[in-house]
Amino acid sequence: MSEMRGGLIEASETRTLPADVRQDQRKEHAMKIKQIIDLSIPLENCNYTGFQPDIRYMDHREGARFLGKALGLAQDDFPDGMALAWEEYHGITHMATHLDAPWHFGPTSEGRPSKTIDQVDLRWCISDGVRIDVRHFGKGYLLTVDDVKDALAKIDYKIKPLDIVLFWTDCDKLMHDPRYPEANPGISAEVTLWLSEQGVKIIGTDAYGYDMGFQEMAKRYKEGDKNALWPGHFSGRQREYFHIEAMGNLDKIPVDHGFTVSVLPIKLAKASAAWTRAVAIIWE
Repeated sequence: MSEMRGGLIEASETRTLPADVRQDQRKEHAMKIKQIIDLSIPLENCNYTGFQPDIRYMDHREGARFLGKALGLAQDDFPDGMALAWEEYHGITHMATHLDAPWHFGPTSEGRPSKTIDQVDLRWCISDGVRIDVRHFGKGYLLTVDDVKDALAKIDYKIKPLDIVLFWTDCDKLMHDPRYPEANPGISAEVTLWLSEQGVKIIGTDAYGYDMGFQEMAKRYKEGDKNALWPGHFSGRQREYFHIEAMGNLDKIPVDHGFTVSVLPIKLAKASAAWTRAVAIIWE
């Protein structure tokens, strides 16, 4: 027998059944994927923030020249004068769709050394998803717990442990627009801590950042709000959680809940973040 906990199936009791019965049960209860929705934006050469990546693309002929020089061969020694293509990347890990680890937020979380991205519990990265519509909130707004509760009430849903909560701002549509980095509402410390208290470990957004835009936070700080700088991020020093920034296509998910989210990160050693090919899985 097994039971569902936070979207994960865990064995709670072992019982041996005849092989033909087990096979019939697997056929009867197997979950079939109906649709996979890409929730990632591309990592590409672009100029929408001050942290744009620099990706150099080497084609097959350039690969032949490079490898030939290293191996003492001529370009023509390779079939059709072509070898392997590859890319060289220069940039930070906090670009395009990525998962931030507690180490990004501070050196400690809940009084213990903060986890780096290679230390994330992978069971947290594939779980039930819920989409919270905050499209009617814009630049300069700080989301409250009441806002989240109201949105959940509209979709008749109650947060449960290990849900992956996705904030739908629709800001990914501005990805190549200069307004993109500043367009979104901020996810407050209050909201982050409340979700953590419900057992949530991963929170995502389709905005450039989890908090308000950098310029908006700096403006508020200079106006006297001493808690204006990255309040959502810094709440991770108090309660351990991970978050996904720069997601996309949340509008393509056909339901607000009842789907699975996968945000498995690249295993980048000792890092504060790593890229993820985030997807939503819709089941038949």
